[in-house]
Amino acid sequence: MNRYAKGPRFPLGRPTITPGAQAALDAAGISGVVLLARHVHGDWGDLPIEDRTANELALLTGKRLLSSYDLPGDGKVWIITEADCSVTTILLPDDY
Repeated sequence: MNRYAKGPRFPLGRPTITPGAQAALDAAGISGVVLLARHVHGDWGDLPIEDRTANELALLTGKRLLSSYDLPGDGKVWIITEADCSVTTILLPDDY
């Protein structure tokens, strides 16, 4: 069974994207929707085990969630869902 079979693990709220992240995704030919799907299903991307564990705990305690996805070349985008799950933002680390 694939990881998406059970459905989303949390609500995304209103999705937003910074202009820099949109430009980086466009240049890489990657859809933000694909990354949002990975994020909401608990595929945290390229995070160290400590941050993955923090996300799993955050799902239980209502804290902010972070995913990080490497882009071709040296690029990277983050996805952050706020603790109240009202907003999920795709951004560049420099946008933070």
